[in-house]
Amino acid sequence: MFAQQDDLGQTIYSYQVAQITEGNDTLVTQALLTAEEEVRGYLSESNRREHLDGRLHYDVTAIFGAAGSQRNALLLTLTLTIAKWYIVELCNADIIYEVAKERYDRAVALLNKIAKGDINLAGLPLITPSDDQPSGWRYGSRPKFTHE
Repeated sequence: MFAQQDDLGQTIYSYQVAQITEGNDTLVTQALLTAEEEVRGYLSESNRREHLDGRLHYDVTAIFGAAGSQRNALLLTLTLTIAKWYIVELCNADIIYEVAKERYDRAVALLNKIAKGDINLAGLPLITPSDDQPSGWRYGSRPKFTHE
């Protein structure tokens, strides 16, 4: 797992997590796994043709397989922010809901920019396209239209 339960201290106090989950570590693990899956979805390649336009394709397996200090700090923080949101959804114990929601929205907006190629994260492993992959560009013209 990319983000660990001990990492949650960056975004939410441990007493708050304990209050919300009532000490159930399974809920915390589920929130972390769900957040990781959401972030993976933003960084993964799509089969849509427009994704062959030259933007970077991240090696998601290598990114989320990293451990300790090898993890990308920004992606770790975004994953933890999203995990916090999934925990906060359970209850509003001593947490300002609007702040958690606003930070979640900012994290998702940033991930959308990364997915669109507006922002590229330096240092993340990339997938290099092979020669047998189709290009995003087509050549030629459309068939002639006739009014028959």
